Amino acid sequence: MKLPKEILLSELLNYSVKGNMALNYGNGENVWMHPPVHRILGWSSRPSNFDLKRNVWRLNQISQIIDNEIYVKGDPAISDLQTLNRFPTLIEANLININGSKIGFIADFLFEMRTGKIKYYLVSRSNPKIPGSSRWKLNIENINDQQPGLVFCDSNSLDDLSLIKSSIKNEFFQKGKKIIDRFDDMKNIASNRLENWLEEDEDINQNLDSKQNSFYNDEITSRSFIDKKEDDPWI
Repeated sequence: MKLPKEILLSELLNYSVKGNMALNYGNGENVWMHPPVHRILGWSSRPSNFDLKRNVWRLNQISQIIDNEIYVKGDPAISDLQTLNRFPTLIEANLININGSKIGFIADFLFEMRTGKIKYYLVSRSNPKIPGSSRWKLNIENINDQQPGLVFCDSNSLDDLSLIKSSIKNEFFQKGKKIIDRFDDMKNIASNRLENWLEEDEDINQNLDSKQNSFYNDEITSRSFIDKKEDDPWI
């Protein structure tokens, strides 16, 4: 099977590593990367839950990917978890905004399978290990600096980044916000119509009052002229 051009780190670690003669080296566990140039060098797998050793693989050892299994060529380098934990990594590092406040965690990244070059990072608002949480895209050019456990960006909040994957909670919040905004629009339209109706009713009442006053004045004037005519002896 042809290897994908690009792949997420989370997908790579989910594969079960297979070798020659159907040897099973376990599932992926940790990434081996070079943060200063944003490049992945390889990854490690854990043979079993009771095994203390770890198998370390280079990217160029991957021969093919079939279903949920990744096939490798050659033998792994043997290491242990304590040594691997000293390897530099940006995964689960705190993302710091332009004001020096934490706004999320580095949860994942997309990289080129052939070169190991990282295309962009994925950011989580909360614990990256929580399944189904939202992911925001952090481009390499948006990163100002990085230190062990810290990544500094030129953004102010996660809202400045592109939302790649929305969680159920976030989708519910967005739909709820749309419903509230639509209800506010309907309320404003109804309020405007009511105000226009009241203004029209007020104009009608004023016109009626004006007509009534005019009628009464004309009648009073007519009666006054008749009364004068009866009282005036010269007429």
